Amino acid sequence: MSSEGNKRNIRELDYAGICALMEDMGEKKFRAKQLYDWLHVRCADGFDEMSDLSKALRDKLSEYFDATLPKAEQIQESKTDGTKKYLFALKDGQLIEAVKMEYHHGVSVCISTQVGCRMGCAFCASTLGGLVRNLSRAEMLSEVYAITRLEGKRVSNIVMMGIGEPLDNYDEAVSFMHMISDERGLNISARNITISTCGLVPGIMRLAEEKLPVTLALSLHAVSDEKRKKIMPVANSYSIAELMEACDSYFEKTGRRISFEYALIRGENDSDADAAALAGLAGPRRVHVNLIPVNPVTERGLSGPDNGAVRAFLKKLQDAGVTATVRRELGRDIDGACGQLRRKSL
Repeated sequence: MSSEGNKRNIRELDYAGICALMEDMGEKKFRAKQLYDWLHVRCADGFDEMSDLSKALRDKLSEYFDATLPKAEQIQESKTDGTKKYLFALKDGQLIEAVKMEYHHGVSVCISTQVGCRMGCAFCASTLGGLVRNLSRAEMLSEVYAITRLEGKRVSNIVMMGIGEPLDNYDEAVSFMHMISDERGLNISARNITISTCGLVPGIMRLAEEKLPVTLALSLHAVSDEKRKKIMPVANSYSIAELMEACDSYFEKTGRRISFEYALIRGENDSDADAAALAGLAGPRRVHVNLIPVNPVTERGLSGPDNGAVRAFLKKLQDAGVTATVRRELGRDIDGACGQLRRKSL
């Protein structure tokens, strides 16, 4: 019999994989749909809950596979907007964070894609301590399923903006998007999935070929290579010109909207010249710009402009014909807003 630590997470198997497993076990074909439904629609936390499968089959599955969901070690709820942040424990003892936000259009979940991050952006807590490992597609799915169970509400939007750089974990991130949007599973429309990247050009180019109608959010944060290199090490590998070429290719091949995320950092990227240069990049491409006054991260010592300066920067973009908004920062009081998620230790 397999030990607990050696058991494979059964949610790593897609529908074809579940069908093949049932066939190998000598089960009838309809069992595959039943099992997949328990795993990916009803969000079962273990085989014992799967009441319409025989005990013999459940016992056989549990001998080799694990179907439990990650445990929430801590749940924090914002006193200002009801946003919730979950600290999930993974099987190897690593901890990740995910966030649930409620809007008028439904429930959004921001998931992590890695344990830690190696991108090193200057304003972000997620990269403190570097990258430990990638998350599997099963672990990403389980973040969504665990929150679905805890809240008793259907998730309508997925934002891949938690801990980690999704395109640095490309294969698992793309597989996750295919499975979460599968009509046999939770069936969350790919159009309701946003994948965020700090600008890994090869990953953007690959994603354009996937035929997944997801929204691409580029963490731009500066409009010159010199400024971008100061706050985002990835800029040493890919210039803004290369980034814009990749974004243009993505739009051309997918027809999907791109957004620019722009963290406003006092004295770094918030001048009138910065606003004009940002308008020059965003305007011709008709992208949406999300302005994010940088959130406090104790170890970083950076701060955002005051509200008046933020409104003035926004107005300059809008006067130049750019569609731009200041992001409503949910969960800031529980360190659940942009740039505040981090890997924690038990």
